[in-house]
Amino acid sequence: MHNSSSADVRAWVRMPSGKRLDLLNPTPFDWDDADLALGLARTYRWGGHSAWPLPLSVAQHSLTVMLLRRAIAPPPTPLQELRELLHDAEEGLLGFDAISVIKPFLGEGFRALTRRLEQMVFLRYGLPAWTEKEHRLHKQADRLAAASEAVHVTGWTPDEVKRTLKIRADVLDQDPLVPYFGGTPWEPWSPGLAAERFLAELDRLKQASANAPA
Repeated sequence: MHNSSSADVRAWVRMPSGKRLDLLNPTPFDWDDADLALGLARTYRWGGHSAWPLPLSVAQHSLTVMLLRRAIAPPPTPLQELRELLHDAEEGLLGFDAISVIKPFLGEGFRALTRRLEQMVFLRYGLPAWTEKEHRLHKQADRLAAASEAVHVTGWTPDEVKRTLKIRADVLDQDPLVPYFGGTPWEPWSPGLAAERFLAELDRLKQASANAPA
C-alpha cells in the first residue's frame, strides 16, 4: 500500500486564466482579477439554496455589502470600499462558502487555509487590516445583507431570521443593488452577469484607490 507524502499531494487548482493557485502555499500572484470575479460569481451563498431559479452568488452579495457600507456614516474611502468588495474574496478562490452551522466542524486546518488566502488577497490589493471600528461598520452592512437575503432570496421569515439564524439586523425592503444596476429586486444574477459587474467595480475601486490622496 502506497503512503503518499505531503510532497505527493496536489494542492493547487487551475484558474481560468491558466494560473495555478496553491491552496496550501498561496501567493498574491496566483490569480488574476477575472479569475477572482468568476470564482465569486460561481460560489453560492446559503448552501446554494434559493427561492429563485438561480442561487445567490458571493459576488452579488459582495456588491450588496459594498453599497450598504457606503450608506453608513462615515462614508468609506475608495480603499475601504475596495476592502468591502473583497471581504469574502477567499471564498471565490476556494470555490466554497461554508454555511455557518458547519463551520465549527471543518476544523483548524480549514480555518488556517482560509486565513492564508485572505492574507494573500489583502497583500495583492494593498488592503489595510481592519480596525475595530471599521470592522464593526462592515459587520453592520454584512448582517443587513444577510438578514435581507435570508428573507428575499432563500425564503426564511423575518421571525426565523432572528430566532433560528440569530441575525439581529433588520430586513430591508429595498434592494440596494436596484438603484445602481436596475433589474428585479433581490433576484440572483447569472454567473456571467455577476462576474462582469463585480469585475467592473473591482477595476473602478482599484483605480480610485490608486488616485486617492495619501
